[in-house]
Amino acid sequence: MSYCSLYNQGSMSYLEALAWQRSLLQSRIDNPDLEDVLILLEHPPVYTLGQGATLEFLKFDPENTQVEIHRVERGGEVTYHCPGQIVGYPILNLHRHQQDLHWYLRQLESVLIKVLRVYGLSGDRIPGLTGVWVEGRKVAAIGIKVKRWITMHGFALNVCPDLSGFEQIVPCGIPDKSVGSLSQWIPGITTLEVRQEIIRAFSEVFGLEMRDAT
Repeated sequence: MSYCSLYNQGSMSYLEALAWQRSLLQSRIDNPDLEDVLILLEHPPVYTLGQGATLEFLKFDPENTQVEIHRVERGGEVTYHCPGQIVGYPILNLHRHQQDLHWYLRQLESVLIKVLRVYGLSGDRIPGLTGVWVEGRKVAAIGIKVKRWITMHGFALNVCPDLSGFEQIVPCGIPDKSVGSLSQWIPGITTLEVRQEIIRAFSEVFGLEMRDAT
């Protein structure tokens, strides 16, 4: 079993985390023997747009907003990050796993579905869409970038966030699906406990032995 360095962080600005990911990715391009990484953290309120995302899914003027907004190199449309949402950034060398982006996306979904199962929730996939839903509400978004088969960006799981920020966008460009959080089914749930379940599920799904690197 291969090792994976785990960085279980607190709150970090989006741009700081983005620069960190880019550095980790480049170092693994330069030295493919470096082990995989999983970063878990939370962001202050921020909107992000995928590289091909359209501004029509914003319900506000991006030139006149108090909330940060960034266009980045991941796929997908606009999404929202805020406290109470766990963001996971896997930096994986898919040469060690499978060089297949669809496989990788489905594996990330499997991690989150496993986590939901711990809490008695059934995580659903919707054909043709990426992410995880519970009773028709999207609780997890996924957007990735892969360069030379090394991954960055990742997933966001709504545990107990203030969902009002999602009302300012059409999340992931899907107008007919609402956003949800685990706290709607499990009052009092915390990101601290869910982080541990994500770590456990990620280890199982990807066959990696996690070791704390913080």
